[in-house]
Amino acid sequence: MIKESAHDKSKGGQVVAVFGEVLADIFPEQKVLGGAPFNVARHLQSFELHPVMISRTGKDALREDILREMKRLDMDVSGIQCDRIFPSGQVRVHMEDGGHRFEILPDQAYDHIHYGVTHMVTMSLKPDLLYFGTLAQRAMASRQALKQCIADCNCLKFLDINLRSPWYSDYIIGNSLFNADVVKMNDEELKIVCDLFSIGGSAPEVRAQGLMQKFDLSKLIVTCGANGAWLLDDKQQLLNANPVKMSGDLVDTVGAGDAFAAVFIIGLLNDWPLDLTLCRANAFASAICGIRGAVPTHRDFYVPFIREWTE
Repeated sequence: MIKESAHDKSKGGQVVAVFGEVLADIFPEQKVLGGAPFNVARHLQSFELHPVMISRTGKDALREDILREMKRLDMDVSGIQCDRIFPSGQVRVHMEDGGHRFEILPDQAYDHIHYGVTHMVTMSLKPDLLYFGTLAQRAMASRQALKQCIADCNCLKFLDINLRSPWYSDYIIGNSLFNADVVKMNDEELKIVCDLFSIGGSAPEVRAQGLMQKFDLSKLIVTCGANGAWLLDDKQQLLNANPVKMSGDLVDTVGAGDAFAAVFIIGLLNDWPLDLTLCRANAFASAICGIRGAVPTHRDFYVPFIREWTE
C-alpha cells in the first residue's frame, strides 16, 4: 500500500505537509483533541505515511496534551510552533436541548502560524502532497503562512473545504480553490460555494463542472454522508461510490469527512485507480461512523484495511 519516500526513509512513507488547526473540543466533562487537519494527520500516521502538522499551539497544558498524543503515535512534531501569547485552539461544546452547539473561539494560537518558521519547515520537508483547509485561514498571519507554504511546495495540493460559520468568506474560499489541485467538500458545502461564486446549474454535477472550470481543478470530490460520494476527474467524468452497509450500529459521524480525506490522499500518492480510491475512502469513512469520536484509540482498527489494500 505504502511506497517509500525518498525524502524521509526513516519514517518509511510519503511525506504529507498538513497545514491548519490542531485544537481541543471542550465538553463539560472532558476534552477531545481534534481539528480536521489533525484528524487527517493522525489517520495518515496510522496508515504508515509521514504526515507533518504545520500548526501553532499556546505555551500551555493543552500543548502538552497535543505533543503527548503525537509522540504516542510516533508523529513528527517539528512543525508544531509555540506561541507565548495566544492559547492553544479550543472549541467550547455547549449542551442545549438534547444536542450540541459548538463555539469556535477566536484568536487562538493556530490563527498566528508564523510564515518564516513555516517556510523553514516546508523547505526541509519537500513534501509529496500538501493538505490544507479553510478554518485556519480566518486570520491574516496564518493566511500569510499558508501562502508561503503553498509557494514552497512543488507538489500536489489537496484542499479540504470545511465551512464553519462565520469563519469563512468568498475571498478565503476563492483563494483556496485557486491554489488547489484536488478539492473535497460535502454536498451542502458544494451548494454554498457555488452560490458564493454565482455558479448555477440544474444538478449538483453541473454546478461542480462549473466550479472546476472556474478554478481549473483537476479533481472535485463531493461526499454525501450516508448516500456515498462522487467525483469529477480531470476530464470531468463522473465516478460514484455507493453507500456502504455498516457491519455494526451507527455511533456518530464525527470525523467521517477527515477519514475520507486521509484515505483519498493515500490513493493519490499510490496511484490507485480513482474509482477504487473513492470506494476505499468511502468505506473507511463509514467504518469511522461505527466508533465514538473522529479517530480510533488503537492502531488495530487500521490493520484490516492495510491488509486488504496490500493483498
